[in-house]
Amino acid sequence: MADNFSTSASRLAGLVPLILGWTPDQFWRATPEELTGLFRSLDGHVMGGATALPLDQSTLAILKEAFPDG
Repeated sequence: MADNFSTSASRLAGLVPLILGWTPDQFWRATPEELTGLFRSLDGHVMGGATALPLDQSTLAILKEAFPDG
């Protein structure tokens, strides 16, 4: 069991920065549920079998204005 976890964690720790742009600290602070949700959304899959559409530029601009990162 530990070998499966460590192998999977190592693989994800290498992929997440490339795919999501996260730092190692952000990766290790994330919960398995958060990672699962993110990868499902990237795959176009969400709960209930519906597909998620990609975020368009205008919606992203609205979200950035409403929730500035500082």
